[in-house]
Amino acid sequence: MRILDGEQTLVRIFVGEGDLWHHRPLAGALLEKLRAEGFAGATMIRGVSGFGAGSVIHTANLVDLSADLPVLIEVVDDAAHIDRLVAILDLMITGGALVTMERVRVLRYAAGPRPGPVTP
Repeated sequence: MRILDGEQTLVRIFVGEGDLWHHRPLAGALLEKLRAEGFAGATMIRGVSGFGAGSVIHTANLVDLSADLPVLIEVVDDAAHIDRLVAILDLMITGGALVTMERVRVLRYAAGPRPGPVTP
């Protein structure tokens, strides 16, 4: 397990649910790529509504159900991994997106308890 503590970088990647990478949803493909590349972790969050540079509101409201809800992927990692992340994003994001970076202080980074056998 990698150790991640102290000052690190948080990257937030805002894309649309309808964005694709090689005929697959971009957000899921990006998450899989980060795992395969050994990143410390990433979280994908599906938004219920939002709008971006085009000012079009996308919503999960049943009246105007959108097929392109906002998706946020958050990644916290060290400088070397974030440098690699920038190259990955340049390759994989070909449409509209917003990517932000900020310094964060990691207080705790640890795996949860391993699931053990179920005992009656």
